[in-house]
This record gives sequence, structure tokens and C-alpha cells, in this order.
Amino acid sequence: MSEREGIASEASAAADIAGAAPSAATLPLWRRVLPFLIALVLLAFVVGRLDWATFGRALSSINYVAFVAFTLVFSAALLTSDTFATAHIYRTRICPVRFRELFVIRAASYLPSLLNHHVGQGWLTYFMAKNYKAPLWRVTGATLLVYATTFACLFLLGAAALPFNYERIGWLLPTVATIGVAGVAYMIVVAAKPKVLREMQATAPLMEAGVGGHLLALAYRLPHVVVLFCGTLAPFWFFGVRVPVQDALAFIPVIMLVSALPITPQGIGTRDVIALQLLAGYAAGGPDERAATLAAATLTWAGALTLVQAGVSPWFMRRAQRLLREGEGGKAD
Repeated sequence: MSEREGIASEASAAADIAGAAPSAATLPLWRRVLPFLIALVLLAFVVGRLDWATFGRALSSINYVAFVAFTLVFSAALLTSDTFATAHIYRTRICPVRFRELFVIRAASYLPSLLNHHVGQGWLTYFMAKNYKAPLWRVTGATLLVYATTFACLFLLGAAALPFNYERIGWLLPTVATIGVAGVAYMIVVAAKPKVLREMQATAPLMEAGVGGHLLALAYRLPHVVVLFCGTLAPFWFFGVRVPVQDALAFIPVIMLVSALPITPQGIGTRDVIALQLLAGYAAGGPDERAATLAAATLTWAGALTLVQAGVSPWFMRRAQRLLREGEGGKAD
């Protein structure tokens, strides 16, 4: 708990240096503690079902050299592909940000992301507005385009699973259809470009992008989502949970979405519970043994990612703060 609080404190201090909104220290105590309590409750639910012998065997069975190497390669690929896609959006909607600058800023945002993905996105949005002298709400609109194209890529993954699973997985077809209808409605609004949305800073970047800009941003975002998909699936394979790709296209995007929900730090607990519900049938043994194997996979992967991000992000955070102080960022268009 003290380690997490230290990370939270450093992230809050970084946000304050960037001129961000009130630090975490100003939040009520229950707001700061609640995510950790929820994570503990969810972990208790998972741990309470563990077969500890199987859990220990699962932890000792994997090739840790290969696992650590994969974690490092994945982290580098994720950061690079994310920066590539996000730079395109900020460059076309906000200012001519350079890839290497955004690479540093995005890597720095992984520090507050240790609390939750959306905390990191909020920090990134505010830092971009501060560093590049851009209106905060307009940068927020550009970040909404990041979210829209990311969700669209996840939708494409789910749609790709339909030919293999539409009869076997009952919820898949109605879910994809519902999201598809919502997506079409959204694109109709984007194509129509209502005046009220064009004049609002938070939605102007979305309207300015138009249908073509959305599709281009989606093409830039797809490599990032594919990397994230592989990084969510592969750790289960390390532990012998062999989810076929055609099934993973349906289940892994759900795990990705649930892990990003602002409920627990780093999706700890939520990821473990949803993985147990969706992937138990692909693990060997009885119910308790399956739960132990899946818990070993999700907890080890969460721990490895946290160590990597907590290890490198403070260095990038210092560079980002230096970038802000020295005014190396360009002016907004």
C-alpha cells in the first residue's frame, strides 16, 4: 500500500508541476482509498478459489527469461505504436508535435497511469495543452478522437470474431450489432457536422476530422490496438492457457476494456475476475485448478507491467518536466 501511495504522490506532484488540476492529496480520503479496497475485494474473490498447489506450479513452470523479454519488447512496442497513432491526431488537430517529444510525454504519462489508464490520459491531455499553449478543451477533443478510434479498433476485433463464434457465443452478435449501430449513428453526426458541435472546443476536432479523418486516425491506431491485443493474450499462453485466436478475438477485447475501467489501480482485480469468467474453459484441470492458473497469469502479467512502467516512467517524467520548463514544445495552430 505504501508503494502505491508513493507512486500516487509522485504522479500528483508531476501533475502539479505541469499546472494540472488539484492533486490527489486534496481528494477525500475515501476517494483515494476506494479503488484499492475494490481491488482487494476482487482479489479476495479470486484468491479464495485458488488451488495453491496449482498456483505454485503455474508460477514455477514458465520460462521467466522469455517472459521478462516479452514484457520489455511488448512495453516498447506498445509505447511506440501508441505514440505513432496519437502523434498523428495531435499533429493534425492541435499543433505540429514531433514524434520524439510525444514519445517522452506519453512514456511519462505511464506513471499516473499506474493508478488508472484514464488518469494517465487526463495527465497527457493537460500536459499537451500546457506545453503547446493550446486550449485545454480543444486538446480534450483531440483526446476524444483517440478514444473513438481505439474503441472502433476493438469493435473491428469483435466483428472479426463473428464468423467463428456467432452461434457459440450468444452475446457476441447482439453486442457487435449494438456497437455497430451506435458507430454508424456517430459517423452520421460527424458527416453532418452540426453547427453546435463545430463551435464547441471539445467536439470541434471530431467534426473537423470528418469521416475521412476518423478512418485515417483509425488506420494509425490499429497497430497499437493489435499490439495491446497480443500483449493481453500472450501471457495466458505462457501459462498454458491456449486460447485460439478466433476465440480470443471475442474475449480479449472485453478483458482489455474491463481492465481500463476506472475502478481499480491498473485493472488489478477486475482483470482477474473477468479473465476467470471468460477463459476458464481453456485452462487445464478442475475449476479450482483453472482459477489458480488464470490468477497466476493475470497477476504475474500485472506485476511485470507495473515494474517496467514504474521503473522507466519517472525518468521520462523528469524529461517531460524539463521539456515544459525549457519551452521546447511548439505553439498551437
